[in-house]
Amino acid sequence: MILRCCVVDDEPLASGLIASYITKTPFMELAGEFSSPKDAISTILDGDVDVVFLDINMPQLNGIEFAKIIPPSVRIIFTTAYDNYAVEGFRVNALDYLLKPISYDEFLAAGNRALQWYELNSRRNEGELSSANQEYIIVKSEYKLVQIAVKDILYIEGLKDYVKIYTEGSDKSTMTLISMKALERTLPANRFMRVHRSYIVNLPKIKIIERNRIVFGKVAIPISDSYKQAFADYIARRTLTLRPEEDQE
Repeated sequence: MILRCCVVDDEPLASGLIASYITKTPFMELAGEFSSPKDAISTILDGDVDVVFLDINMPQLNGIEFAKIIPPSVRIIFTTAYDNYAVEGFRVNALDYLLKPISYDEFLAAGNRALQWYELNSRRNEGELSSANQEYIIVKSEYKLVQIAVKDILYIEGLKDYVKIYTEGSDKSTMTLISMKALERTLPANRFMRVHRSYIVNLPKIKIIERNRIVFGKVAIPISDSYKQAFADYIARRTLTLRPEEDQE
């Protein structure tokens, strides 16, 4: 796979350095070098770019603002001299955040992450990761791609634009910038159910239900009224009960 890349930076030396890195990297191709977002936008919107190496501090339209109008299919790698934009970079779903001066090793590591993302996305589009029997999901967390075994997921907690994925055997959660609806569409519907606005549970992992709450260790997940009937139907189909005459036997 060859990634078509462009550089958007108003500093000629910094822009030229990144452009030279692109041309010397075997899986990359330079699609353009631009001194402002205004000059780059038509090339990006025409679909000729896979990855944008984007400066942040630029006149008229800064990199954070520009990132918000770039199509989500185009991956962004910020290149900046300032570290105080890292959180904002994460919020606009940037793939990486490189601090100037940028060495080729740092550039190549970010490039490899972009290549990995496109390869995984290509496989997903081909249906290899989207079947009901899928074994893994891949999410971006803190500028890393993390592969999570679906069978290990206990539950997912929604927090505005982010979610936390809790897995069996781990004290830590994985936080990623994705919506609960997107995860609902991705996870196998025969194994996962949304039981609350803020919670999705792995049905086969449920061991205790107490007072209208699903208990995972010390965590009690509420079942809201909006999802109560669907969950009750699921439980009813799997609950064993004795008939009166069987009880007398």
